[in-house]
Amino acid sequence: METTTRRTTVYLDEILHKALKLKAFETSRSISDLVNSAIREALAEDAADLAAFENRMDEPLISYDEMVKRLKNDGLMDKDKVI
Repeated sequence: METTTRRTTVYLDEILHKALKLKAFETSRSISDLVNSAIREALAEDAADLAAFENRMDEPLISYDEMVKRLKNDGLMDKDKVI
């Protein structure tokens, strides 16, 4: 699949820009390549989240109160218990 590129302007925090430039230098990659990779990863995470929601769509809904009761009954709301 042939990809085309588009030019855009993105305003970055000064420190983030400096870190991005350093990472580009250290990894021998362009800033554009790093930004494209980060965006692809974020969109892939969104797609995975949406798929998980879709897979769980038929599960029964419970109220917040019911969830708290279940946590108490399971002993997961003890003050001294570290999760």
